[in-house]
Amino acid sequence: MAVVTQIQVRRGTAAQWTSANPTLAAGEWGYESDTGKVKIGNGSTAWNSLAYTGAGDVTLTGNETLTNKTLTAPVINLALNAQTGTTYTFALTDNGKLVTASNAAAQTYSIPTNATTAFPTGTQINIIQIGAGQVTIQAASSGTTTISSTGASAIAPKLRAQYSAATLIKASTDLWYVTGDIA
Repeated sequence: MAVVTQIQVRRGTAAQWTSANPTLAAGEWGYESDTGKVKIGNGSTAWNSLAYTGAGDVTLTGNETLTNKTLTAPVINLALNAQTGTTYTFALTDNGKLVTASNAAAQTYSIPTNATTAFPTGTQINIIQIGAGQVTIQAASSGTTTISSTGASAIAPKLRAQYSAATLIKASTDLWYVTGDIA
């Protein structure tokens, strides 16, 4: 006669596991129901310090460090943020993106103060003028945020012409560099 055995694996969302931070028994499995990731206990290490187990694709979601790993043909696609108005203030979601500026009239793009929008130091925002209207990049609060750039107006640089592009780089709390095809 066959014996039916059921194995139950501990499970919960990533937030539940992180909050509870249990120590799994040696060989005990823990499953994150919202991420599909698995950890296997060793009897002495709490959940938050255990490494995930398994093979396949690796998804980096924070400040993880890869040691002795080889990235084979990584593909990084630049996400777009299409803007069509004449004014826009950069948002945290623009970090690492290409903002397209498409309008026939002059356009003003503002960098907010760190107190308003705390971009991490090292943030890079790319912008390209795809419309005929010239793009000016300025500080939302010129007394607080400093922009350094080349061009006729270093504190409020303008993209030179249609299809000109620039990169905004946050160097410190309220200091940004704007480099690229600047007039």
